[in-house]
Amino acid sequence: MKTLTVALIQLKTGTDIVQNQAVAHRLIKEAAKAGARFILLPEVFHYRGDRGRVLENAEVIPGPAVLPLMAFAKECDVWILGGSLCEIGQATHKVYNTSVLINPQGHVQATYRKMHLFDAIVNGKPIRESDIFLAGDMPVMADVDGISTGLSICYDVRFPELYRHYAALGAKILCVPSSFTTPTGSEHWEVLLRARAIENYCYVLAPNQAGIGACDVPTFGNSMIIDPWGKIVARASEHDEEIVMATLDFNHLENLRARFPALKNRRHISQGIENGFDSGI
Repeated sequence: MKTLTVALIQLKTGTDIVQNQAVAHRLIKEAAKAGARFILLPEVFHYRGDRGRVLENAEVIPGPAVLPLMAFAKECDVWILGGSLCEIGQATHKVYNTSVLINPQGHVQATYRKMHLFDAIVNGKPIRESDIFLAGDMPVMADVDGISTGLSICYDVRFPELYRHYAALGAKILCVPSSFTTPTGSEHWEVLLRARAIENYCYVLAPNQAGIGACDVPTFGNSMIIDPWGKIVARASEHDEEIVMATLDFNHLENLRARFPALKNRRHISQGIENGFDSGI
């Protein structure tokens, strides 16, 4: 396959799970009807709100949040990425933040547990994901219609070594479902996503949340589809629930990699040190 039509669904997930599901399911159907083959939801698409209720709404995969997506994937003959939901972990007081990839047969193709947990202070408010989440310890690659795809979640985007790992394994798509805050997003969201696309010559698919997120901090919206040259080919608004779509052209990707073979030209830092490239020290 040389092209793939994708749709990012931007949500404003809150505390009403029934309402959250209704909006997500409606937009999934709209995206499928519009011709999307790969439909992506943002991080914490199922529930977002009081951290005390996160444990209550965690599930074993597949559970109440995933089973409807499995049914839609089969009914609509599409791939669906459930950006993330809370997965019951081994520790009774913590959960995993887990992304779920579902194939057109309605089966769970892959799951990825968020590796990097967001512990920071935003606008004077501490956000400590590690208080309630367990960190994943495994990068996950999957094939979407034969296209190698690397999975990640939100804060992972600040750690380029994860995406270089995926590129080294042949990834052509990098998925970054997020609930990225407005204070950090207004400064870093676009530049980080474009950097991950450019340095790895990959398409980056980043569905984000809008509305109010963790600790009452607003989230940035601006869901983006970025091509391997770093061009933003589709972008959502900052505040609305909506769908953004584009058709990914893998001939374009291969042409760029052939003309600018940075991935092949790369040398390990240890090689440079061994060969005396540290002469300035």
